[in-house]
Amino acid sequence: MRMDEKRKLGRTDLFVPSLCWGCAPLGNMPEAFGHGVAEEQAVKTLLKAFSTPVTFFDTASIYGASELCIGKAVKMNGSLPEGAIIATKADRDTRTNLFTARQIRMSIMKSCELLGLDTLPLVYLHDPEYHPKYRTDPEAAFEELLGPCGAIEELEKLKDEGIVRNIGISGGPIDMLLRFIRSNRFDAVIMHNRWNLLWQTAGPLIEEAHRMGMGTVNAAPYSSGILATGYKEGVRTAYRKPSKDSIDRVKKMEAVCKNFNVPLAAAALQFSLRDMRIHSTVVGIATPEQVEQTLSLAHVPIPNALWDELDPLAIKEGDPEA
Repeated sequence: MRMDEKRKLGRTDLFVPSLCWGCAPLGNMPEAFGHGVAEEQAVKTLLKAFSTPVTFFDTASIYGASELCIGKAVKMNGSLPEGAIIATKADRDTRTNLFTARQIRMSIMKSCELLGLDTLPLVYLHDPEYHPKYRTDPEAAFEELLGPCGAIEELEKLKDEGIVRNIGISGGPIDMLLRFIRSNRFDAVIMHNRWNLLWQTAGPLIEEAHRMGMGTVNAAPYSSGILATGYKEGVRTAYRKPSKDSIDRVKKMEAVCKNFNVPLAAAALQFSLRDMRIHSTVVGIATPEQVEQTLSLAHVPIPNALWDELDPLAIKEGDPEA
């Protein structure tokens, strides 16, 4: 699989590689990833990523120091690599969990400042499931976010002003994301932890986005770690301690992959990369070595028979531990 080949990201004006560097771990968020990343290491990792054919980067205002480190790496590099695309996210007020128009604009302008960009190629509304009304009255949450003077209208204004080029939606619950994309106000959608070897519940969203011609990005192909390393003490799935059922399924996947002499991590990565409905797959990186390892895993030969044996081990209904 050639990483220098690019796909048009749905109906956006962007062309992206099938792989995207996930920069959240570089923000130094041990509570989410189980380990911290020093700024010096983050910048070195980004500079290594800049030297590869993969020119797509995913970050967010809420990802700790991620945007700051990207901005510093760009300055150290002299510029963004040619053709590089940085996708970021419009985040809630973490004190109130509100997505007011003012908060959305503040989030975007902060991102521009930290990244050193006047225009952001792609901005997702990030994790609207955190809206205070979503769990108790989801309809009210949707109306507030999609209605007049709401978060989406503010993103559209920023697009009209030329500060944002394309608008996306990012989140966890699949039913929620389906509701948002059916409003036909988004250019792209990014999901996480719902389409990998272990959890395969995002099928309806992927199909609908494909039918609508939307850009479709899939994050967390390793289910937050367990599909990268296999089961070991302290490993996570969907950012949490895995259930016994998840552990048992992953152990069986490890055995299947061993029979085919294929690393579990290679199968996990290529499960997403091989799906042509998905324009790009986000893989988190924390070290320069992980950059090299990811590129290597993307090129491991995998026989079709392996997919047939892995498929029955996946969870097809429900929601991840997240």
